[in-house]
Order: sequence, then structure tokens, then C-alpha cells
Amino acid sequence: MIIDDLHYDVIVIGSGAAGGTLAGQLARSGKRVLVLERGGAMPLADQNVADVDLFRKDRYHPGEQWFGTDGDPFSPQTIYALGGNTKIWGGVLERMREREFDGVQHQGGKAPSWELGYADLAPFYDRAEQLYRVHGEAGADPCAPPRSADYPFQPKPIEPFMQELRLALVRQGTHPYLLPQSWSDSSLDPSGDAELFGVDPARQSANVTVRERTRVRRLHVNPTGTEVRGVEAEIDGIVWLFSAHVVVLAAGAINSAEILLRSATEHHSRGLANGSDQVGRNLMKPQLTSIIQLATDANSGRYPRSLGITDYYWGDQNVSFPLGSIASGGGVLQDALFAESPPVLSLVTKLMPNFGLEQLAARSVAWWATSAVLPDPHNRVTLRGNHLQIHYLPNNREAHDRLVYRWIDTLKQVEADPDCHVVKAAPTHPRGEAPLTVMGSVCGTCRMGTNPATSVVDLNGRSHELSNLYIADASVFPSCPAIGMGLTVIANALRIGDRVLEAL
Repeated sequence: MIIDDLHYDVIVIGSGAAGGTLAGQLARSGKRVLVLERGGAMPLADQNVADVDLFRKDRYHPGEQWFGTDGDPFSPQTIYALGGNTKIWGGVLERMREREFDGVQHQGGKAPSWELGYADLAPFYDRAEQLYRVHGEAGADPCAPPRSADYPFQPKPIEPFMQELRLALVRQGTHPYLLPQSWSDSSLDPSGDAELFGVDPARQSANVTVRERTRVRRLHVNPTGTEVRGVEAEIDGIVWLFSAHVVVLAAGAINSAEILLRSATEHHSRGLANGSDQVGRNLMKPQLTSIIQLATDANSGRYPRSLGITDYYWGDQNVSFPLGSIASGGGVLQDALFAESPPVLSLVTKLMPNFGLEQLAARSVAWWATSAVLPDPHNRVTLRGNHLQIHYLPNNREAHDRLVYRWIDTLKQVEADPDCHVVKAAPTHPRGEAPLTVMGSVCGTCRMGTNPATSVVDLNGRSHELSNLYIADASVFPSCPAIGMGLTVIANALRIGDRVLEAL
């Protein structure tokens, strides 16, 4: 073992939406910071895949095996790289709704309160949108929460055929809006991410050290089990030990839980910070279904996501419980989630030559239906020797099914609109659910709360049991929204970062 002879103010484990953002924030404070990232820099070619290779290769799989609910191994779609899963997230950044912080009554049960209100996060949402250069249009989303100001940047123009489709949706009584998105100034890598807006600025500071290809194995504590004294990591097959005044876990909802479970000690027999037995539990994975519409004319298959619809977010004319959100999926040839997900095209894409795939993509318009799920202590991450075991059964299924069929009915109405010429009727609208392998947007395995008996960290992200351990990623979420959680992760990381700086 090599013991690093430097003692840091803060060690940040992970460099994704939480860790990368936190690293940039701490760098500006002048504190000595060490960032430990399991992966390295993702090649630009992998960040901007826009061809049929997206369907042919497991490009965004790290090559490790986890075990699923049925006991069979699977290769997860998740990113170990500077910037984490933000490297393929599409850059859509939306705010959670006010009611979701209070605990929403869903068809399958009531979601827990965050014990924080939207007002507590609002100033950090503002900061997050500035930091990540979010382009959007205030007031366009009918169920968006209130804002103190407009978005930092106006939305970019969308594809002409999507604009015509937007007008047709308006004629059907819906309120499509331009999705707020993070954009950089780079034509080579236009979508903003945590490497660009967090890690890169941090690395420019002399007080920040970023170690790539460093896999954190476990945390070591003092004899009384009240403080983290060391972070054990493996670099090129060699074990290192690092130390800091404060340690912040930001490795994501799966890997943060894994590190704590592997760090079991005499004082923490069920895993570090796990006196409540909640570490790894309440795993939430939003329900995602892709739906395909047939385009009249060929498109490029290579364009960003553009439209969102929240008219059914809180229900529809038939039900009073929330259903979820709809969003366009962008070009089929550059949507990593679409390539992973469907049974929609899975068999077809395996057999079809590249030219046929190009033609199929050019005649497709993809939509995503997203519904919330409820925390369930039986949905959890556990250890199986050197591997991870994921026990997961989705819930709130009726609401999601209603959303999917409600949207298909809307698409049929659009296709019957004589003034809409960009899509046409088809015998069916192929669809498929995102499988268990898709792990880029999960939350809830180290929930926050004021009661140490039912939560892992307090409302400031600090462990109830270890005075210098914080968790800043989506694992602290008590509930799961029906829109992307990226902006909430960033905003909450900024909030926790302020608390960390106050504690130093």
C-alpha cells in the first residue's frame, strides 16, 4: 500500500453531475481538493456518436458484470469517465415541481416528503442553470415551478419538421415547450456536461488534484467509528490510501452505496453509515418507454432533443393521480438511451445492414414517456462477493401504462391532422421499456432526512453517524421525479458544497 503524504481539505469521490460540480465549486474556495475518478477522459468520438455503431456496440458499458433480480448477470449501461453519465445525458436540465418536494400521492402510494421545500432549492437551481449555460424559455412549460428570472440563455432553434410537429400538437390541445438544455460554445462537443463545467475549471486551480482511473474500494474510520480517516483506492493495480478533513461521496446512487457497504467495520457491521439499514435500499429507477412515430420525409437521424409535454404530469381527464412527462428523443442515431432500450427495434437492428438502419432512423421520430416510481426498501443494491446485486421490481405501473397509451392516442390525432405533413399514420407505434441495464438515472439508495432511524444523511448531506462524511449525489433523493433529475443533482450538490465549506 502507498500512503499519500498529502492531507487534503476535501476528497470528492466521483466527477459526474454531483462530483464534477462540487469539484469546481470547491476549487474556487482555495481549499486543497482531491478528486478521485474511476474512469478517464472520454474520447471525443465516443461523446458524439451519431451513426449505426450506436446499435452495434456496447459502447457505453464499462465491461463489468452485475447481477439482476433474476440472479442472472448483466452488463450495465453506465459511464466511468470524467463527467460521469453527463457525457451521454443529452443535456436536458429541468427543475422538479414544487409539489414533488412535499410528497405526491401517486396511483401506487404516497411519495415521502423531502423535508425541504422548492424554495430551499430555488436559488441553487438559479446557480446551476448559470453554471451549465442552460438555454430555455420561462413560462412555456405549464406546470414548471416559479422562477425569479428568465433562463440565462434563450433556446436554440429546433429542426423545422419538429417545429411543424409542435404546432400540430398545439392544435390537439397540448402545450409543447422547448426543453431547457445545457449547451457549450464548442461545435465539436456542443452538449454541456460536468467535465466541461465542473472538472475542467477545477483542474485549472493549483489547489485541486484530479486522479483518473482510480477505483475507490472502501473508507477507513477511526477506532470509535465516528470519522472517516482514510480513502482506500486502487490505481494501476496498486493500493493507495488518501486522507482529508472531509470526504464527499459522489459516485452515483449505485456506487456510493457499494462503497459504504464494502466499508463495513466492527462499529458499522452492516456497512458504513448504515445504522438505519437504509444504505442500498429504496433504489428508484424512473419508468422510461420509447415510442416510435413514422416520419413522412427523411430526416438526418442526428439532432438534439427538443420538445417536452407535461400536460399529463398530474393526470388527465380520466384520472387525478400523476402520470408523468413526455419528451422528444432527438435523432435515433445519437440517442444512447434509445439504442440501449427498446425491444422496439432490438431484433431488427441485429439483422439489418447499416444502410437499412440509416433508412429506418431517417424515417423515425422517437418519443420518451417518463413516470415516477416510489421508494421501496426491497428495491436495493447489495453485495454478491466482488459483484453488485440489483434487486429491482418497478412500481406505479398503471400510471405509466396510462401515460404511454394517452400519448399514443395524441400521436394518432396528430397524424390525422390534415395540416400536419411531417408524420403519417402507421398500423402501430412500436414501443419498448428501458431495461434494467440502463443505470444512468437512478436515485434513492442513501436517502436524506432528519430521522437517523430512517435515513442515511441529514438534510445537509452529512452522515448521521460520521461527522466528516457527506453524500452529494442522487442517492440522497427521498423520491423520484417524472422528469430528468440532472439539474436537481447539480443544484443539490451546490447546496451541499456550501455546507461543506462552512464545516471546514
